Amino acid sequence: MSRSALRDAQAALQHHLPQRQDDWRPAYHLAPPVGWMNDPNGLVFFRGHYHVFYQHHPYSTAWGPMHWGHARSADLVHWEHLPVALAPDTEADRDGCFSGSAVVWDDTLYLIYTGHRWLGEPGREDQGLYQVQCLASSSDGLTFSKHGVIIEPPAPALQHFRDPKVWRQDGAWWLALGARAGDDPQLLLYRSTDLYRWDVLGCALAGTRALDGYMWECPDLFRLDDTDVFLYSPQGLAPSGYSRRNLYQTGYRLGRLDTSGRFQPRTPFVELDHGHDCYAAQTLAAPDGRRLLWAWLDMWESPMPSQAHGWCGQLSLPRELSLDGDRLRQRPARELVGLRQGAQLSAETRLCNERRPLPLQGDRLELQVELDLAGSDAERFGLALRCDPKGQEQTRLYVDAQAGRLVLDREQAGRGVTGVRSIPLAPGQARVKLQLFLDRSSLEVFVDDGAWVLSSRLYPRPDSQGLALFAHDGQARFGELQAWTLRDLQL
Repeated sequence: MSRSALRDAQAALQHHLPQRQDDWRPAYHLAPPVGWMNDPNGLVFFRGHYHVFYQHHPYSTAWGPMHWGHARSADLVHWEHLPVALAPDTEADRDGCFSGSAVVWDDTLYLIYTGHRWLGEPGREDQGLYQVQCLASSSDGLTFSKHGVIIEPPAPALQHFRDPKVWRQDGAWWLALGARAGDDPQLLLYRSTDLYRWDVLGCALAGTRALDGYMWECPDLFRLDDTDVFLYSPQGLAPSGYSRRNLYQTGYRLGRLDTSGRFQPRTPFVELDHGHDCYAAQTLAAPDGRRLLWAWLDMWESPMPSQAHGWCGQLSLPRELSLDGDRLRQRPARELVGLRQGAQLSAETRLCNERRPLPLQGDRLELQVELDLAGSDAERFGLALRCDPKGQEQTRLYVDAQAGRLVLDREQAGRGVTGVRSIPLAPGQARVKLQLFLDRSSLEVFVDDGAWVLSSRLYPRPDSQGLALFAHDGQARFGELQAWTLRDLQL
C-alpha cells in the first residue's frame, strides 16, 4: 500500500481537527475524529482488542473516495482512534475501499474489502462502475499490506458486486456478498482454503425488484443456536403502513444455510431497528461466544447538521444478539454498565392530564422505566427528552393508547430532523419496559428487554437538557425511574 496515501489521509485529519465543533459530538458512541463516517466494516477481536473499522472520508464531511477508519477497545467502553487503515491507492480500488470484513488466521489480521472504481465520470452510475474483492493483511493490527484482487465479478454486466463478509465454517473460509443482476438482488457465496483463491458456490438466495428491492448491501451470515441468520440492508423497498419508513432498511431472515451454499429462508424480512437512523449493521463473534452487532446510526439523504461542525456520522452502541422464536432480541452489550456514574431514582408516579418535569437533566444518560398500560387510561403518555427551558425543543417517547403503539416523535428534536416512528404494543399487554441511552445527538431505545429497538439522531441545542413525564386526556402510571449519568469519553 502507498504510504503516501495513508500519510495524506492522516495529515488531513490533523489539519481539520482544530476546527471541529463538539456541540453534538457523542460522549460515548464511536464517531470519526473529523470527516465522514458510514458503514461499520471489519469487526474483529484481535490480540486482546475489539477492532472496528468503518467507511471514512478524512478530507471532508461529505461522502467521497472511501478509506477505512480504525478504532479499537479492550472493553467495548473506552475507544482509541488508530491511523487510517486503508486508502484508495491502487488501480483496483482507485475510487474507494468499500465495505468488507476482517478475520484472524495464524495470528495475522486480514481485511477483505470491495475495490471500487468508476468506468466513466466519478459518481455517474449510468456511465458504469467496476467492483472487485481485495485482500490486505497485518501482523500488528496497525499497518496493512495490500495483496490485490482476489475475486472478479462473474460477469461484466454485474457492476454492483460488493461488501464481502468472511467467516470460518467446516474447516474452510466462506465469503458472502451482495450483487445486483439487472434490477434484482442476489446473495452470492464463495469458499476458500487460504483466503487468496476462491471457488464460486453460486447464488445462495435471489430476490425480485418488486418484493425484495434492487440491492442487498452489507450481507452477514451467522448462526444463533441452531438457526442461520441472514442479516442485510436492502435498497429499494417501498414503505408499507408503519413499516419500512426510512429510505433504506436493515433487517434479517432466519433459515438454514446448507453445505452446498444455498440459504433456505423460513421467515420473511424483519426490520432490525424501527427508528429513523440505522443502516449497514454488521456482527462479530466475541471471544466468549456472544454475537455482537454495530450499525451506522444515520440514514442516507437525511439531514446531518454536524457536517457544518467538521465531522459526520456515528455508530450504534454494541448490541448482544439472541434468538427469541422467529425474532432477534437485541440488548445493550453488558460491558456498557461501565459507562454509569451517578445514579438517581424517582418514585412511582401518577399523572392526570399534566406534564411534570423530572428532577434530573442531561445529554448523556441511561434511563430505565416501566409504563403501566393496564393501570392507565390516558390517550397518550410517556417521556419528553432533551427539553429546552422555553418548551420549543423536545423528543417524545410515548404510548398512543388508541393506536396501540409506542411512538418516537422527533418533530421538535432540534435542527433539521423530523418524523415519527413507532412499534406495535401487544393486545392486552400490561406493561412496557424501556431502557434508553441518550447521547448528545442520538437516542437508542431498547423495548421489553430488547424485543424492539428504535434508534434516531437528534440535534437539539446544548441547553436543551430537561426531562419530563406527561399524560394527555386521562391518567397514567409510571413505575420507578432509574437514571445514570454516563461517562464523557469523547474522542
